Amino acid sequence: MPRCVNSGAYFLIAVILPRRYTTVNRLLGFTFLLVFASFARASNPQLSTIMPRGGERGTEVDLVFTGSNLDDAKDVFFYDDHFEVISLDVLSKQQVAVHLRIKNDCPLGEHYFRLRCDSGITPMCTFWVGPFPVIDEKEPNNEFTAPQKIPLNVTVHGTITNEDNDYFQVELKKGQRLAVEIEAMRLGEAFFDPYVAILDSKRFELSASDDSPLFSQDGLLSIIAPADGKYYVQVRETAYQGSGNSHYRLHVHTYPRPLGVLPLGGKPGEEMDVTFIGDATGPLKRRIKVPMGQLDTKVDIFAEENGKTAASGVPIRLSNLTNYLKTQPNNTVAQAIKVGAPGAINGVVEKPNDVDYYRFTAKKGEVYDFRVFARQLGSTLDSVLQISNDKGAVLAANDDSGGPDSYFRFGIPADGDYILGIYDHLRKGGPNYFYRIEVAPVQAKVELTTVKPVQYSQDRQSIAVPRGNRFAVLLSAGRQDWGGDLKLGWDALPTKVKASTNVMAANMTVQPIVFEADADAPIETRFVQILGSAVDPKLQLVSHFHQTPEMILGQNNSIFWAPRLPKAAIAVTKEAPFSVRIVEPKVPLVQNGTMNLKIVAERKNGFKGPINIYPLYNPPGVGSAGSATIPDGQTETILPLNANGGAPVRKWDYVVQAEATVGDGPVWVSSQLATLEIASPFMAVTIERGAVEQGKDTQMFVKLKNLQPFDGKATIRLVNLPPKVATQDIQFDKGTAEVAFPLKTEATTPAGIHRNIFCNVVILKNGEPISHNLGASELRVDVPIVAAKPPANTPPKPNQPAANPAQPTKRLSRLEQLRLEQEEREKASKEEKKDK
Repeated sequence: MPRCVNSGAYFLIAVILPRRYTTVNRLLGFTFLLVFASFARASNPQLSTIMPRGGERGTEVDLVFTGSNLDDAKDVFFYDDHFEVISLDVLSKQQVAVHLRIKNDCPLGEHYFRLRCDSGITPMCTFWVGPFPVIDEKEPNNEFTAPQKIPLNVTVHGTITNEDNDYFQVELKKGQRLAVEIEAMRLGEAFFDPYVAILDSKRFELSASDDSPLFSQDGLLSIIAPADGKYYVQVRETAYQGSGNSHYRLHVHTYPRPLGVLPLGGKPGEEMDVTFIGDATGPLKRRIKVPMGQLDTKVDIFAEENGKTAASGVPIRLSNLTNYLKTQPNNTVAQAIKVGAPGAINGVVEKPNDVDYYRFTAKKGEVYDFRVFARQLGSTLDSVLQISNDKGAVLAANDDSGGPDSYFRFGIPADGDYILGIYDHLRKGGPNYFYRIEVAPVQAKVELTTVKPVQYSQDRQSIAVPRGNRFAVLLSAGRQDWGGDLKLGWDALPTKVKASTNVMAANMTVQPIVFEADADAPIETRFVQILGSAVDPKLQLVSHFHQTPEMILGQNNSIFWAPRLPKAAIAVTKEAPFSVRIVEPKVPLVQNGTMNLKIVAERKNGFKGPINIYPLYNPPGVGSAGSATIPDGQTETILPLNANGGAPVRKWDYVVQAEATVGDGPVWVSSQLATLEIASPFMAVTIERGAVEQGKDTQMFVKLKNLQPFDGKATIRLVNLPPKVATQDIQFDKGTAEVAFPLKTEATTPAGIHRNIFCNVVILKNGEPISHNLGASELRVDVPIVAAKPPANTPPKPNQPAANPAQPTKRLSRLEQLRLEQEEREKASKEEKKDK
């Protein structure tokens, strides 16, 4: 399900509704033809493709955006400031033309943007910036004998159709480097798994690449030309598939194409000496300045040569840890290299069966996280990490920890020296088996992210707040090494936009946030950093926010490409023709109880279409209907809620989202941040089991216990009785200790034991009902035993007065009832034998 298009998602700020935390179901598709002009423009703009998919740094490019509902497009906003939109022209509802300037200092690689329309924000798409001029692939070039001739140091923009091969020819001198890399899966358009190869004039394959540790499904390779002559670059889909959407950007150049670097981390802004590894010419030593950025994240660095670089860099970690580099020899415990703790160890498992050892000194009681960064940074290494004492006894070890990279936490048991050992799981090795071991003290962290439901990927991973309205999002927090209450915050919001939320309790991992725009808020977009801090001022947290819209999904929704965005896009959009509000209940939802939550809509400018309501999430122990609808022309609906017996007793923030078709697509708004209180039950009941024969009457007795005071009368009813059993509701007050339900059966009432019978108790408070579902019991219905006919002169039994159900009469115990039934059966059996 690749897309640069919509795949939906409830965004933001933890946005999107989590199926882990909500019962919201799939979006319903409603269409409604509106006849009024004010809101008949496009809604919910979508973006499916952008062509071309990239450009050369320092140039101007003409782009065409294709999608739907784009006729009110106003701006392209990038997640960085290295682009200038010179012009934007709406060609149709489906296409927008943009003339773009790529600034000279624009970083190479992937950039993120959205198209802002008056009616909303499109899903995120990507645009790639390279160092080389861009040329188009020209067909026919699918035969080795008739390739497309191209100059060196260019980027080819092409397409692979089904069973297609693209061949390109270049001229090289002996000893000249040829580097090739492709952007295909990373473009986020189609499930396109490319294969690239370099061949000589005899069609001998000098190097080939399908997948790569550095770029996943996208390959890269480089060679040193063995002789003067013609060389060929082949591109195809791995399984010889392809389509009109299988676009690629092929970089063919003569500049360094390293696969990794040592050290694999540095402090933001510092200058340091590095060694790039994996290039066809061998190791390349350079002095670089580490890019700025947030600690514990990745940035790319590039190996320059004559002012030029490859199209993509290699990643390093931003870290304040001191770097230590591997030196030889260190293949035995006795040769272990002395390092410091905390610190970061950088090295390479250089050959098969190689083990690298490092020695550090620590004190009793110190606790460190030992974490390997290898595959995460493009290495081939599948690490195994172990820690031993100075006598060689292994104290802890790890192979994989949620992935091929190793991790464990270790508390130092005694003062002294300790040994770290690292090797490949399959005992392999080579120049691309590089690693970084970070030895760091335990640090309290919180990772804030958007929460997405299963069926949505990225359509709603933006915050579009209509003027004079609200938009709700859900933020998810992953706490590490702490468990306290969390405050949420943000940097500059759009003008005249405010946000409402509360502290996320220590036992919660999600918290709703409602953004609200004034009626005269300027239509604009900003990127906002979401922040988290501990309520306890003594606790300093490392807080990160990210959003990961899945661009390419494979089988079983496995993620093949998903950018990591550090900020949330928040925009003010044009007015929506409706708003919704929760009518806050005046009574609590009790454990084992139900509630009908009232949702009211305000319609504007004659808008009459149906409005669909979805809960953003449900608190722990609370369930709800997946959706509700305010019908055409009406202004309210009910959302049924229920709470189980373990629902935490407290007040919760509650929000619903609302969606309606306006013009050509859906518009989303939300309710206010309402309060939903969960309370303990007001009553407890015990229901005695009942027994009756078909066609006869009996009673079921219920003992009542008042747990919380209430005024006036309450109503109790028996629920889930078997078919053809009639009873009546009973009213009682807080002083009633017991009630008896009269049960009337029919001759055809199903026989057997009928379980799961319970009581519904409704208490009125503040003029609103508090509904409880309490107790559990069963009713046994027996088939009557045929008894002997009584003598003809037996006088009839006098009529018995009816019992008052609210004042139960003295009745037999369950054991007495069973004994009496058995005696009657025995007596009937004797009478039957006597008659015979």
